Amino acid sequence: MDFYDVIATRRSVRSFRQDPIADTVLQRVLNAARIAPSGSNRQPTRFILIRDRNRAEQLVPLCYDQQFIAQAPVLLVACGKDIGTNRGGYMGKLSMLVDVSIAVDHLTLAARAEGLGTCWIGSFDNRGIKQYLKVPKQFEIVALTPLGYPEGNPFVETSDRLSLAELVCDEEWHF
Repeated sequence: MDFYDVIATRRSVRSFRQDPIADTVLQRVLNAARIAPSGSNRQPTRFILIRDRNRAEQLVPLCYDQQFIAQAPVLLVACGKDIGTNRGGYMGKLSMLVDVSIAVDHLTLAARAEGLGTCWIGSFDNRGIKQYLKVPKQFEIVALTPLGYPEGNPFVETSDRLSLAELVCDEEWHF
């Protein structure tokens, strides 16, 4: 699949078929996240791979009852470790969010290229998930995403984005 088609048609998927994901496909998607760049190559990202349906269902209340997260055959939990870098002179502990977000974005785009759907989940109980999954205190949960083959065909281009003129200015701020 053409890279620009992947970007143009990636969508948040909230309805999944029960078809299993082949291990080779899952490994390619996870590897896309693994090779994502990180500041100074610190690699603060870790993923918890959940395939057990009951375990995923236990996370639904910790994701404010978003039932669809337990529908997909795989649920990924992206975690980030504080890398102790103050990027931009203001990010402090939160700078690891940039690195983990890059890895999750690589993962979601690779999933789309494989015909898989994802949905970046940012609404969750960090403390509750950390406790349930036994995540060490130096890590935070950054995002979750179900991973599976979508019901129907959600992969269509959208026109509800800002135009380039609304998004980009030349040389200095002039919006």
